Amino acid sequence: MSIHLVIIDAMNLIRRVHAVLTQPEDIETTSKNCCHVLRKIIHHSSPTHLIAVFDNMEADRGWRAHLLPEYKQGREPMPTPLKNGLEKIQDAFFDLGADSLLSKGDEADDMIATLASKVALQGAEVTIVSTDKGYCQLLQPTLRIRDYFHQRWLDLSFVKTHFNIETNQLADYWGLVGMASRGVTGVPGIGPKSATLLLNAYPSLEALFSDENIEPKWHKKLKGHEKHAFKCREIARLKTDIPLGFNLQDIRYTRNA
Repeated sequence: MSIHLVIIDAMNLIRRVHAVLTQPEDIETTSKNCCHVLRKIIHHSSPTHLIAVFDNMEADRGWRAHLLPEYKQGREPMPTPLKNGLEKIQDAFFDLGADSLLSKGDEADDMIATLASKVALQGAEVTIVSTDKGYCQLLQPTLRIRDYFHQRWLDLSFVKTHFNIETNQLADYWGLVGMASRGVTGVPGIGPKSATLLLNAYPSLEALFSDENIEPKWHKKLKGHEKHAFKCREIARLKTDIPLGFNLQDIRYTRNA
């Protein structure tokens, strides 16, 4: 039997469902709507293995914040009713056949990246369900990203259209422009168009910052920001070596409801 692992970026899904509610304190409706979305995902993807990965809900913002203190510093905290209702949503997901993987220090992004990459490298099909474009750096022939809420694939064609660079340059791109969704600013004066232009001329940040003959206008903008750009790139890169403590057999999908 061929394997198709579907990984749900749980908080990405839940926050978007919760954001459109007229009564955000109504966890019963949040749970019901999240389950409705999960059922549709299951129906359209036909997984053999399924898991929902949840972020660490503790105050510690992880190793990225230690590297760059501004990381997620200004992010609005999760509404208390939603935070208190996560266990209810996890139980509802379990009833639908999706077990939950809970982060205890590592970010969900890195746990998802580790699981997805390891399974895809074995030749199995993997679908990450998320609107987060950061996962595009993981793309490979058997690994894809589904943006459920915009009904689109974040695939090689999307990367080419949206960024106009190679997938292995995405972390370099965010190293230059920063990541607004994480509260991280990039190199001053370098926006998306400039970053794309530079990465079409240079394959990496190393090549860019080591060119002593770079045009004066770029030299002026980049000077003094090398260290910050490399820190931003490190933050943007997803880890693929996080210890997970389980195997595929543990997350085989069995329809429970």
